Amino acid sequence: MSALGGGKANELTFQNNMLKHLLANGWLLGKAEHYNRELALYPEDLLVFVQDTQPEQWQRFCALYPSQPEQHFLERVASQLDKTDPHAASKDMRTFGTLGVLRHELRHRGTRFSLCQFKPEHDLNPDTLARYAKNRCRVVPELIYSPWANKAHLEQAGSKAKAWRVDLVLFVNGLPVATLELKSEFKQSVHSAIKQYKTTRFAIDPVTKKPEPLLTFKRGALVHFAVSQYEVYMATRLEGAETFFLPFNKGTTVGGAGNDVPADINQYATDYLWNEVLLPNNLLSILGHFVHLQIEEKEDWEGRKYKKESLIFPRYHQWDV
Repeated sequence: MSALGGGKANELTFQNNMLKHLLANGWLLGKAEHYNRELALYPEDLLVFVQDTQPEQWQRFCALYPSQPEQHFLERVASQLDKTDPHAASKDMRTFGTLGVLRHELRHRGTRFSLCQFKPEHDLNPDTLARYAKNRCRVVPELIYSPWANKAHLEQAGSKAKAWRVDLVLFVNGLPVATLELKSEFKQSVHSAIKQYKTTRFAIDPVTKKPEPLLTFKRGALVHFAVSQYEVYMATRLEGAETFFLPFNKGTTVGGAGNDVPADINQYATDYLWNEVLLPNNLLSILGHFVHLQIEEKEDWEGRKYKKESLIFPRYHQWDV
């Protein structure tokens, strides 16, 4: 890893260093052009995972849709992701959205698929262990995410979204789980990344007034990290200026906020994020056991009842893998 050199590592160097360590620890490198903006999926990984781990179910699905079964399957997954309305008739909204789809079976016309295999509690079932080993964790740098940022939408609707890029997007079996905006402290602090989320990363595009699937609460990425060489912050719901970021720091040895500056100049103060938290085994454990969808019954000033949903992503040291 390149030395900090008094904070002179620029953003690209910082990003490349992080990528280098992610790839060395089991992450696959993705390409932005292979991402499906409309469905907010990385199709290759989703299809490969179900075809490799559940071939009999896949053959049944292909029998249902002999023409373009892959596209039908992707659209079925997207449909399950989209059912995130807390006022919907479903008794358990926890089965919808990204977290629900990762944790619960996807069922369709007699077929049933698991889209992620979490680590089993014991090693007695070799088939489950083999399926766990086939989980595909992928990182995609410089991802243009909006399906509305194209010439076709401009010609059809007279407007198009800006082609904003996210520095890094993380996927598990093709489903988005995290976005990361990186800043080099030499030029900009972590608060510049927070500002970027608040002013340019909207769940509803301000020009087209259409939802951005990747950034939609529950339906898209579960957590959004603002990262510099010295600090990390996170948010689970993007709401423009109202977006609330929590610190995701280890704390200092003397009990302060933030992180200790490493004695080794070749180390980043925030490398625990990619060397610990985002290790594939650790991240899968966090997604499987520690992320929590909190649903509260509320009542407005007119006495009308409604549900308030919050996604709780554990802060550093609130999980034990």
